[in-house]
Amino acid sequence: MSQLFAVSVLWALSFGLTAQVSSLGAPFVTAIRTLVAALVFLPFLNLKGMAPRRVAVFAAIGALQFGLMYLLYIASFHWLQASEVALFTIFTPLFVTLVGDLLEGRSTGKVWLAVAVAVLGTGICVGSGLGRPGLLWGFLLMQGANLCFALGQVLYRREAPATGKRDGELMGLLYLGAAAVAAALAAPWIQWHQLAKLSLRQGVVLVYLGAVASGLGFFLFNAGARRVEIGILAIFNNVKIPLAILAAGLVFREAIDWPRLLLGGVVLAFSLALHGSSGGRP
Repeated sequence: MSQLFAVSVLWALSFGLTAQVSSLGAPFVTAIRTLVAALVFLPFLNLKGMAPRRVAVFAAIGALQFGLMYLLYIASFHWLQASEVALFTIFTPLFVTLVGDLLEGRSTGKVWLAVAVAVLGTGICVGSGLGRPGLLWGFLLMQGANLCFALGQVLYRREAPATGKRDGELMGLLYLGAAAVAAALAAPWIQWHQLAKLSLRQGVVLVYLGAVASGLGFFLFNAGARRVEIGILAIFNNVKIPLAILAAGLVFREAIDWPRLLLGGVVLAFSLALHGSSGGRP
């Protein structure tokens, strides 16, 4: 659990930092983050004994869990504040259970009730901003990102044990899959002369997000996900949310409606309690 908590702290700050570079474009930021993460873990990559088909499977998992997820996640910053992006990740553990239940043919009735309560809590948190232009688009992009991240978690948990590999030996392959997708999408849109105009601050932020928030963060998260029961994993999918909203308000100076956030947070916590009582696990 210590691995998952450490990641929650890392990711709490990354929402505000991502907002500072999101204007560079989702494909470009995604490509840089995943390429840097891949470079960090390539020295540990070990494909010995893995069939080409299994190599392709893990590259595809990385393309989904990190590549496509980041493209949708970073694009949402065009319409959302960092605190709202963090808040809208609340549905990830619900998606984790839904995906697992669908793959294994289990009932998901209680999970849908938890989803409904989570929607109510989210509505309370964003309050009067519900009618803001673009909020719905940002919300939908984030749910797409949540679904990609949830699918990646479930598939990694199912596929990794059969390889006999340690997490560090697989992560480089996942990041390469993510980087390939992001680079392919970014290439037609990158104006190379603009790269020289990157500020030192933006460059440092991108390297930090790639090496630490993405590289180290996802390694610790996926490693921890294999070692805890699904209920604990669901909780730690959302530990970052209050931490990220606190960081957005206190560190990055976003305007936060604290009473509304507290009330909505209580409802969201209740939705997690319902989710935990559903007994579903991938």
